[in-house]
Amino acid sequence: MGTGELYLGGVIDPTTGKHDPAEPVLYESRRLTTHGVIVGMTGSGKTGLGIITLEEALLSGIPVLAIDPKGDIGNLLLTFPRLDAHDFRPWIDEGEAHRAGEDADTFAAGVANLWKSGLADWGIDGDRIARLKETARFTIYTPGSQAGVPLNIVGSLVAPDIDWSTDAETGRDEIEAFVSSLLVLAGIEADPISTEHILLSNLIEISWQAGRSLDLESLIAQVQNPPLRKLGVFDIDTFFPPKDRTKLAMRLNGLIASPSFVSWTQGVPLDPQTLLYTPEGAPRAAIIYLQHLGDQERQFVVTLLLSKMVTWIRRRPGTSDLRALIYMDEVFGFAPPTAEPPSKKPILTILKQARAHGVGMLLSTQNPVDLDYKAMSNAGTWMIGRLQTQRDKARILEGLESSSGAVDIDHFDDLIGDLEERQFVLHSTQEQQPTLFGTRWAMSYLRGPLTKEDLMKLTEDAPERLVAEMSAPEPNALDDDETTLVPQVPDSVPTYYLDPAAPWASVVGAIPGGTRFEAAVVARVNLLYDDARAGVDHREVWETVLHPVGDPVDLDGGRAVDYDDRDFRPDAPEGATYTLPDAPIGTATFFRKLGTDLRTWLVANQHVEVFKNPVLKLYARIGESRDDFERRCEAAAVDGADIDIAKLKDRYKVKIDRVRDQLATADRRIRELEADTQALREQELIAGAGELLSVFLGGKRGSRSLSGVASRRSQTVRKKERLRSAQERYSDKAAALDDLEAELAEDVTEIMDRWNAAATSIETLTIGLEKTDVAVDEIALVWIPVA
Repeated sequence: MGTGELYLGGVIDPTTGKHDPAEPVLYESRRLTTHGVIVGMTGSGKTGLGIITLEEALLSGIPVLAIDPKGDIGNLLLTFPRLDAHDFRPWIDEGEAHRAGEDADTFAAGVANLWKSGLADWGIDGDRIARLKETARFTIYTPGSQAGVPLNIVGSLVAPDIDWSTDAETGRDEIEAFVSSLLVLAGIEADPISTEHILLSNLIEISWQAGRSLDLESLIAQVQNPPLRKLGVFDIDTFFPPKDRTKLAMRLNGLIASPSFVSWTQGVPLDPQTLLYTPEGAPRAAIIYLQHLGDQERQFVVTLLLSKMVTWIRRRPGTSDLRALIYMDEVFGFAPPTAEPPSKKPILTILKQARAHGVGMLLSTQNPVDLDYKAMSNAGTWMIGRLQTQRDKARILEGLESSSGAVDIDHFDDLIGDLEERQFVLHSTQEQQPTLFGTRWAMSYLRGPLTKEDLMKLTEDAPERLVAEMSAPEPNALDDDETTLVPQVPDSVPTYYLDPAAPWASVVGAIPGGTRFEAAVVARVNLLYDDARAGVDHREVWETVLHPVGDPVDLDGGRAVDYDDRDFRPDAPEGATYTLPDAPIGTATFFRKLGTDLRTWLVANQHVEVFKNPVLKLYARIGESRDDFERRCEAAAVDGADIDIAKLKDRYKVKIDRVRDQLATADRRIRELEADTQALREQELIAGAGELLSVFLGGKRGSRSLSGVASRRSQTVRKKERLRSAQERYSDKAAALDDLEAELAEDVTEIMDRWNAAATSIETLTIGLEKTDVAVDEIALVWIPVA
């Protein structure tokens, strides 16, 4: 047997009905690049033929992806090179041994001998079995279960590494497959032109084109708040109203909220390269066990798996050799002729396109009427076993004719009609005549369908299981009060995401780069402070942030902030989780009540204070400092004092002017009297000298002279007396003037003291709010990154 040849069995002599080991059926592996179909009723041996084909492919170094709905293909792991009863013993059905009338050990020895002799008849020994085990690594994957190696199906939302400018079709096919299977799993009709399908597909494509991977939680969050404004010519809310989007999100959330769904997110990634090859490049046999799943879950797995394969295949270079083989042990329900399940499109795509890339698909079914004619027409290899009904035979003959063109239908009819167990008609579109052959003995122990317990025994030491366990997310990664879905708020309430670079972000504990968000409320309120007496008509904008949002909201704990649109982002970062607040933020009633409570709180707690001077009847302006107001009061007091002093001076001026006039009159009188007195004295001296001479000369004249002297002397004395009196009056008037000026100075000082006291008579006036003075402009919800 040369490299690239699949040893399937031996040619049967039509005359004897026996196979001849000397004439083996060696089928070129590269012929399977044109795909193949194995058809046969239950008990025909088609599963055994499928396993034999996989054994041969793996021995040729061809990796295998086997989709196993029935649980039989795991028998590939039951290979025992020693063909020893001890190796068979753990896999013996003790019930079957009991029915045979033997104990399990004896029965195991019989099975071992049967397998040894059966293989020997076909020229196969333990060395070939050992080579099979050495050539490939066998792994049984159990999506949605921990029985085998878990497979992270949901991880298929990882963005593919493709060039969207040239290979958008590949990405969109994968998206369509994922969305269709997800909707089916959620019990929603997976019509590609439905609003649900279109929205989900666009959300995934937007993220993938940006190179961003997704998970179901973030996808559901985007359903509620799509990062797009239009779909087609309609805005998003018209095309898919928010209420309907919420229903879809709830439906999908119900899916992932199921405890059993956790297992779908655990395990090794759904990566075809990893499934088919070891890191060293050795081939793998990746068996996808589906027996434990329901129909919708099987659709989910097969669709995602094959859509990933389509992407992987399209990225392979062209070749005419068989690079990998995809095997489906029972294709029933996955590619029916009259329905469009999500799995059908990737199956047909592989059948049409994979050949050029060296990937073959081999489909096995017991119901050929349930296989789409397009699938049958793309098959280049046919292996036909015993069929149950004439209808099945007619369907096969029709398929052969459509795929091969001119065939001898009557000859095929005769061959198919006489087949026995483990006998098949092999037809290749590259050959003129079919081959009737019997399958060789399988190197794998065909125990039958494996149970979950069997799978656990087979995979308990598998390195892939350890990797899966290490990569599995914590099942309780989120606290009970956390969610990956943004909690809904009424449409009337704006929703923002705080930018950690906002000036006030640190006040509420925002963490740059944080992905866990807590709810806060920001409010903007217009306030009017008015007081007619104080001449105050002041308007201001009051803003606050309330965090955390409790029930009721702690308004006393609000923090004054100055916010605007630059402080917020429209969208949450990837991987955001939300802490559910105690407050019922999903109701409009909550926000209406918050607005009412906020008004009441502001009336009770918010006010402004201004300074007033009741004596001067002055009021400070809003925001005027005490120092500035004091200076203004001092200036007003100085003006008041100046007016009072001016009035006082006017009153004193009459008195002072009168006294000054009297003083001036007295001064003139003194000067007059002084002049008169001086003149009299001079006259008295001159006259006295003459008269004194006359006295000395004698006579009457001398007597008269003495009398004149005395008279003049008397006049002088009287003048002096009048002068003294005048001087005394002057002194009195001068003293009176001094008294008036002193009295004026005292009155001025009293005025200054009184006005100085008035300037310092400063009090505080509190101006509060009434409900009509408070107008709530905005109440919005803000998500704050706290971790």
